[in-house]
Amino acid sequence: MSDPILAVNGISKRYRIYFEKPSLIRSVLPALVGAGVYREFWALHDMSFTANRGECLGIIGANGSGKSTLLKAIAGVTTPTSGSITVNGAISSLLELGAGFHPELTGRENIYLNASILGLTRAEINLRFDKIVDFSGLHEFINTRLYTYSSGMCLRLGFAIAINVPFDLLLIDEIIAVGDPAFQRKCGEHIQGMISAGKTIVIVSHNMSAIAGLCTRAIRLEHGQINADGPAPEITRSFLDICQERD
Repeated sequence: MSDPILAVNGISKRYRIYFEKPSLIRSVLPALVGAGVYREFWALHDMSFTANRGECLGIIGANGSGKSTLLKAIAGVTTPTSGSITVNGAISSLLELGAGFHPELTGRENIYLNASILGLTRAEINLRFDKIVDFSGLHEFINTRLYTYSSGMCLRLGFAIAINVPFDLLLIDEIIAVGDPAFQRKCGEHIQGMISAGKTIVIVSHNMSAIAGLCTRAIRLEHGQINADGPAPEITRSFLDICQERD
């Protein structure tokens, strides 16, 4: 019997894209032109699916298909225009490289900043601090300001924090493909361990080999809607075939 931790029920997300009026018209006739015209863009449209405990779900699709918007909606960063999202547990997320970090602070200080944003108290961070640094492998740079870090080093730190926050559902957006191959393998092995322990992982990525290798299931989005849902190797293979046909 399935045990859904995530239920996405008919969600849609609308954005308004404004077109600015020419400055001369705005200055001469401000009362007539108002704030400008806009068009509506639906990033997500009537989307529904569930994810069970112990499942690794990949979200794939072309640029602009709604992948990152969907993950941000699940994380609570953005609110759907309609529909609902239910998460039966705690969420940890790694949505953007460098999100929740301050470049002028050291790695040590950013651990406390980022982990506190994710809901940990200072005492809880103290208990997890050594594990975070050990996983990141950044011992000799931990007291260096973050602006000196490479993108790969920021990834190491962000991933190490995200997996050491208590969670039932982990959201990862794209950045799993960043960093050196050894760290990517380390992340993959840790993700497999978390899945075996009953954690649920949702990964957005353009890296089809990573999705096929890590995920048990994949959903392909197109124009904000679910176009296919099934075993990860099958869905990624069909997506690659479609991409080749379009090229």
